[in-house]
Amino acid sequence: METRHSHGLDQFCTSLEERPGLSILDFAGASQQTITFLINYGHRLYSDDFVHQLDQCFGGGDFYENQANPLKSGPFLQSALNFDPDSFDGALVWDTLQFLNGPLLEAVVKKLHRVLRPGSSLLAFFHAEERAETIPTYSYRISDHKTILLVPRGRRKPAQFFNNRSLEKLFQDFASVKFFLTRDHLREVIVKR
Repeated sequence: METRHSHGLDQFCTSLEERPGLSILDFAGASQQTITFLINYGHRLYSDDFVHQLDQCFGGGDFYENQANPLKSGPFLQSALNFDPDSFDGALVWDTLQFLNGPLLEAVVKKLHRVLRPGSSLLAFFHAEERAETIPTYSYRISDHKTILLVPRGRRKPAQFFNNRSLEKLFQDFASVKFFLTRDHLREVIVKR
């Protein structure tokens, strides 16, 4: 297990301090560290291992070709993020969006926009190495408001490279996008709904 300092997490946590009783969506799956951290703030947490969902639906064959197959992507989109509008006050998306192809990525971001309340924050990570064939993947756990525990999950090929311009376009329906570029080639992004 590794630890890393995160300016993006620190900024996300600042929005959590504004009021108690918020509902937070976590794409990393349930971990006791994250649950304890958010409950101590007085918030509710909904956890789901989004990468595991992707593997279950699109594994077996070419992962990205399968995402373009409507027979697979349709049922995935019906089950993923199946929440009422304005259900959450924040979302910890981590690095999951970089493993979605174009049309599926856009559909998931639209669903995130729909389930997040106005004024809420979303935290996402994108690897900034343009030529990387594969990138390390992790299960993320919050240690404190500036520190993330990283549990390695192997390596994956990203769907595409994301620069600041492509991320601004991806989140164009949101109110704002703020970037933090780290020394380890990770772009941390805070998106305000």
